Amino acid sequence: MMPMAAFSPRAAARPPWDRVLVTGGAGFLGSHLCTRLLDAEVEVDCLDNLSTGRAEKVAHLAGRPGFRFLERDISEPGCADALTGPYDLVLHLAGPASPAAWPDRPVEILDAASLGTRAALAVAGRDGARFLLASSPPGARHGSDTDPVGPHSACAEAVRFSEALVAAQAGAHGSNAGIVRLFTGYGPGMRTDDGGTPAVFIEQALAGRPVTVPGDGDRRFPLCYVDDMVDGVLLVAVGRSVRPVDIGGDEEPTAVEIARRVIDLTGSDSPLAFVDGTGDRPAEPRPVTGFAREIFGWLPGVTWQDGLERTVDSLRGRPEPVPTAPTERAGERAGEWWA
Repeated sequence: MMPMAAFSPRAAARPPWDRVLVTGGAGFLGSHLCTRLLDAEVEVDCLDNLSTGRAEKVAHLAGRPGFRFLERDISEPGCADALTGPYDLVLHLAGPASPAAWPDRPVEILDAASLGTRAALAVAGRDGARFLLASSPPGARHGSDTDPVGPHSACAEAVRFSEALVAAQAGAHGSNAGIVRLFTGYGPGMRTDDGGTPAVFIEQALAGRPVTVPGDGDRRFPLCYVDDMVDGVLLVAVGRSVRPVDIGGDEEPTAVEIARRVIDLTGSDSPLAFVDGTGDRPAEPRPVTGFAREIFGWLPGVTWQDGLERTVDSLRGRPEPVPTAPTERAGERAGEWWA
């Protein structure tokens, strides 16, 4: 494998992988990773059951050499056997980023984290591949400090279990497995229907509705543009770190700063409206990116102002909310296509 210091995610040099499996590849970050890898002449198997992802997000990759879309659920029995590989890298992004994605499906959330992660680890172990779990920061786990039967506990417990499973696999079997914790990512192709920041502000402004800011708008968000997030994931992937690595923005604009920037960029007449605050919701967790910078050489390169401009330009006139319920089409057309 190519030495880590010799690899740059945006350099002309080819990455040190021939074939990569991306689970959850039709999601926001997954689709960007698939595109970046293909652009670097790496073959990609994109796996997604389309429960929260959308086939349209990877439709532009159809027909490209080395790309294969597999409409399957990684947590279903037999799925791992269908992933023939061999793979050099398994990027495991399958599973919802928040309870808003699967509001009434706690069992599926837990299955994705347990059965799905175990299956993805097994595929990586079979092929001797590097395995990287995409996780969320501890403070953003929607009930991480509550008991295991709280309203959002399924998501919190699922994240904790998947991280524990990866760490145990690495410790007990010496697997080349790691964890990357992703903070507030945004950019072209992000979902706009989950109430997240800055997506909700952009959706409201483009629709001409009031842009609603909770409380006094002083809550801060460590925004990380998707291209920088992809860089971080790939840099961690090429290493052998087992320790969780934070990837998130080093700028932390307030909610009101983001809202005003969005209104300006969209040219909207939407008024800025302050609404009831978020109650006891904890502050947005801050990434600790020293490890990513010092060990992997990662640095975010897109300012939050420029990132919002690119995002607004991509969404102007064509917002693309992601459906939160399984589609009939997914059940009717399960299997391999776009091969």
